[in-house]
Amino acid sequence: MDVSSTKTNYPALYTLINVFFFWGFIAAGNSIFIPFCKHYFELDQFQSQLIDFAFYTAYYMGALLLFIFGTLKGSDVVGKWGYKKSIVYGLLFSALGAGAMIVAVKSNVYLGMLIGLFIVALGFSLQQTAANPFAISLGDPKTGASRVNLGGGINSFGTTIGPIMVGLALFGSTASVTDEQIKHLELDKVIWLYIGVGLLFLGAAAMFYFSKKVPAGVSDEPMEKAGKAMRFLIVMTVLLALIFTQVFNSYKSEAAKKIEGLEIKIETLKKNISVNEDHVQIDNKVKTIQAEIKELKKPLEKERMYWLSGALVVIIGGLLFVKQSALKRSEGWGAMQYPQLVLGMLAIFTYVGVEVAIGSNLGELLKLPEFGGYQSSEIAPYISMYWGSLMIGRWAGAISVFNLSKTKRMIALIVVPLIAFLVVLRLNRLVGQDVTPLYYYVICVLAQIGAFFLSQDKPARTLMVFGCLGLAAMITGLLTEGMVAVYAFLAGGLACSIMWPAIFSLSLMGLGKYTAQGSAFLVMMILGGGIIPPIQGKLADIIGIHNSYVIPVLCFAYLTFFAIIVKSILARQKIDVDVIEVKSGH
Repeated sequence: MDVSSTKTNYPALYTLINVFFFWGFIAAGNSIFIPFCKHYFELDQFQSQLIDFAFYTAYYMGALLLFIFGTLKGSDVVGKWGYKKSIVYGLLFSALGAGAMIVAVKSNVYLGMLIGLFIVALGFSLQQTAANPFAISLGDPKTGASRVNLGGGINSFGTTIGPIMVGLALFGSTASVTDEQIKHLELDKVIWLYIGVGLLFLGAAAMFYFSKKVPAGVSDEPMEKAGKAMRFLIVMTVLLALIFTQVFNSYKSEAAKKIEGLEIKIETLKKNISVNEDHVQIDNKVKTIQAEIKELKKPLEKERMYWLSGALVVIIGGLLFVKQSALKRSEGWGAMQYPQLVLGMLAIFTYVGVEVAIGSNLGELLKLPEFGGYQSSEIAPYISMYWGSLMIGRWAGAISVFNLSKTKRMIALIVVPLIAFLVVLRLNRLVGQDVTPLYYYVICVLAQIGAFFLSQDKPARTLMVFGCLGLAAMITGLLTEGMVAVYAFLAGGLACSIMWPAIFSLSLMGLGKYTAQGSAFLVMMILGGGIIPPIQGKLADIIGIHNSYVIPVLCFAYLTFFAIIVKSILARQKIDVDVIEVKSGH
């Protein structure tokens, strides 16, 4: 590193945390964009979830390509470029993606929007690979966690206001837009939003590039060999590509074309009802066609679900195969020779997947009469509160960074989450949103505060407690309706808020010289955000959006299991899991 002093480089740090904000702003804003695109482009739930697929798959592809290049060259690509240049390159790539989004929105091409988001997130992948170690390098390593936590707090602030700002760009301020009216909206404001975002990317890149106070952050550390791991990841990627290609092609099949034709016929019948024609006769024709569509969809949807289930088999089965193979012969597997890392990769995959899936499918759930019957233009406060719930937890998790007395720390653990909750409410009120239905959500925040006291900053215990909190919340949401269920699903954000650092610390314990490589493998598993939401979306197309929340139940169940099993794995390696405290940060 070319950091010459252990004194914190605050100008460089304040420049750096801007990129943390971008990650949260765009990612959470997608939760509003998804239900909008569903109605604007007349998509099913799975197709609308391809926004998440494009966004989070880009994270995986970016990290995978960096790993492959690094393995082939025998050195860390990002370290060789330097953290400063890597972040500049990432910001320029994201600016290119924003430009692609502008062109796609202007042309009303959904595929173009997906490509634009993919390019934006590809830039994010490079930025995220460099930003966390860069933050640690900007001063005394002992206080590195606090700098990462500062970035995490700003990231969470971005996730809170992202849905609000995207909602404003799509629907305006307080005007309610019905889902039928969405098809006829002008997207000029979205274009201006991405023009602004693109300019911010370019501005941040210029700040980094021209600032003399931001060090280059060059590292010449060698890349640990992991040929078998590289081959496994390449094979897994090819198999996933083949599976999703089959799913995408099913939308061009003869059955799919016939369904599309019948749906157009229904729209024509509804629009061209003659004043002299019997409305009952029209309704009967529509019902007959709808019954035909339902029969055609059954085998098609099942086939798609089988393929998507195959994607999970490839990932879960593949990682379990790696775990067993590495136990027999560790040579060539690199960091994957450690079972805590392999199971941790699956945990990160599951965690990011459930975090994104809950928020991305929430808009569709809120449209059901039993969950409020909201229009897409009215859901921003709920989406903001879901992502704000992560901010609430991360702000509370960051308290352990400060050297507070036991009494002050207890007071802070109660006060900070409540302040964060009020911040989310206030931000929504400032743009004219009605947040009255969310006042009693404070009960869930109080439950989270209790979970923090139970977890005692111990990673395995924290993950188990918050996994159980998420599991209880999802089961409650499945078994109830109305605001109780809405609160329960929103509380999924509270459960997810502190999981990332707990999973990371547990997965990397005892890896020694493979720690950096293990961290790269974990970042790849952000892929879960691109796989699990579409699977829940397709399940929703088959069994309904409410019942599809069985997917988050299964995810939280595995995360709770991982918290239990990893403790015994580390115990066999004679590693004390309680020596490291959990720090907030993403």
